[in-house]
Amino acid sequence: MKTSKKTYTPELKEEAVKLVLAQGLSLEQAAGRLSIPKATLANWVVAAKRGPAVAAAPGSRSVAELEAENAKLRKELAETKMERDIVKKAAAYFAQESLPSTRG
Repeated sequence: MKTSKKTYTPELKEEAVKLVLAQGLSLEQAAGRLSIPKATLANWVVAAKRGPAVAAAPGSRSVAELEAENAKLRKELAETKMERDIVKKAAAYFAQESLPSTRG
């Protein structure tokens, strides 16, 4: 049997943590009210107690993402250079063909 991982909105997480930390509800009570697993709520509470997560700067990406993009761009560049060289050769060929024949 395949189970799908449920995702929760940041707002729900924040409210759930507030129930425990600010209003003093137990994990069981808060989880029951919100119909979420107790363990999930416990993870959120622990994370909230640790403080705000160190958010990556907007637009920043992981090294793996940058390496993947770099590889993709290198491949595209190589293909573009090859296409450019083909167009140059074709242009030279057709330019030569359009010249009046000097052979006679």
